[in-house]
Amino acid sequence: MSSGEDGTRIQALIARAGLASRRAAEECIRAGRVRLNGRVVTELGTKALPSDRLTLDGKPVVAEERIHHLALNKPPGYICAMRDDYGRPLAASLFKPAIAERVYNVGRLDLESCGLILFTNDGEFAARVGHPSSGVVKEYLVETDKPVPADFARRFVAGIEDDGETLRALEATVTGERRCSIRLVEGRNREIRRALKGFGLRATLLRRVAIGDVRLGDLAEGAWRSLSAKEVAGLMATMEGRR
Repeated sequence: MSSGEDGTRIQALIARAGLASRRAAEECIRAGRVRLNGRVVTELGTKALPSDRLTLDGKPVVAEERIHHLALNKPPGYICAMRDDYGRPLAASLFKPAIAERVYNVGRLDLESCGLILFTNDGEFAARVGHPSSGVVKEYLVETDKPVPADFARRFVAGIEDDGETLRALEATVTGERRCSIRLVEGRNREIRRALKGFGLRATLLRRVAIGDVRLGDLAEGAWRSLSAKEVAGLMATMEGRR
């Protein structure tokens, strides 16, 4: 154990291992779930040295050698999960073998949807950017099987009641007979598809093209890239501004 400058705060080590955000790690410490060299630690200021043994719920806390913040252009037919009992292809598999570390998705795109999704092994980044109240705006391009009614955009922005929930877009614009652009802040499960269904429409294409200032651009389907430091800072700053 170390209380000097040579050590690192244990909540930071847990976050770097991708096990929890720093705030969630602090709750784990307070709850007595963390041990340092076999002893329960409940003080948030405690630091650890590389030679120390740190565990959470009995499992070793091992900080990743490299921290990744990645943008993927997910193809349709790939699932955003770390495993699938039905054997469907995992979006995370598209990073192999270039990324050796275990990375996981921040938020989701459903099986049929495509486009921009973020992956990371940074627990703090995932918890803050992926939180429903993060305030990060997500933009989608949608094509439908039938013409989009003239009042669809207005009603989606005003709020559409569906199964006890209010589906509401931040902005919605009809851009063609069967096309629209939609921006969401706090997206609910399959929100756009549910809103379309209320008008008798089905999405033939649903592509996410932006998450905050991170844009899909010309990234090829199935390809990925690392976020720039500016993009990471921008996403984190959005959450900071809502506290």
